[in-house]
Amino acid sequence: MLDMKTERKILITGGAGFVASSLAESLLLHDQNTVIIVDNMRTGRFENVPSHKNCQFIKADVNNYEDVAPIMNRYGFDYVFHYAALVGVARTLENPIEVLDDVKGLQNIFQLSKNTGVKRIFYSSSSEVYGEPVHLPQHEYSTPLNSRLPYAVVKNIGECFCRSYEKEHRLSYTILRLFNTYGPKQSPDFVVSKFINSAFSGDDITIYGDGTQTRTFCFIDDNTEFTLKLLNENLFVNDVVNVGNADLTTINELAEAIIRVTRSKSRIVFLPPLKEGDMTRRQPDNSNMRRVLGRELVPLDEGLKKIIQANNT
Repeated sequence: MLDMKTERKILITGGAGFVASSLAESLLLHDQNTVIIVDNMRTGRFENVPSHKNCQFIKADVNNYEDVAPIMNRYGFDYVFHYAALVGVARTLENPIEVLDDVKGLQNIFQLSKNTGVKRIFYSSSSEVYGEPVHLPQHEYSTPLNSRLPYAVVKNIGECFCRSYEKEHRLSYTILRLFNTYGPKQSPDFVVSKFINSAFSGDDITIYGDGTQTRTFCFIDDNTEFTLKLLNENLFVNDVVNVGNADLTTINELAEAIIRVTRSKSRIVFLPPLKEGDMTRRQPDNSNMRRVLGRELVPLDEGLKKIIQANNT
């Protein structure tokens, strides 16, 4: 258990994104945390950055050593949450070389963390590393990592950086394999927010393929509460853990739930399936997450209602 009264300097890369900025807000509920958010604003949004006396935003690109080195040398961070990455299925498929550029950011962050005395790196990996599952649920150690898509390969490389720097330099890490996370601040090009926006405007809700592909949807509060517990209670040090809900939902069921909760008149319209990147099944073994939280996760209908309530306030 960490001393909750000791000042902590925390870097969040990609901190203007949905999940990372939500984590920043949770960290800033505790006065001992000073949070520096770094983002190149390729996909981040300024409105996501918390307005708080203990929070500072710096526009910088972690893939550029000249950008990030002065920041890390100046502050001497205790902890780094490395969330910076090009995200989104369509975006990463259309820009594979830009995805591969994120390896430069991994090199910069890990080398600078080693040199500046960072105690622990929290690395935002992804369920994409599992690829098309050979069995469900997907367990951290018994499920092979078999995706060849650039985004998944780069995430896997990041996991290798974690293990390699711990082995050679004793730089502690925690790998967070994030499954679909949703919430009020999510950008409109992700499936839940995209469907909600269509439902509110009465537009057609479009689904790639026949909609029988399954996903699990983790409400953002479950994600951030769990991540803070890993930090504050020194859990899963030099280890990997799934972060996600285990309740299976087809994309059809997601669309129907959103139409139901919003009371929308939108129609569901099917488009040709994506050529790649749209896995048919995905489900984490989240037993570790449920054990740490000591409760079940937020059900989908409840999470959707929270988003609608937040949008109406």
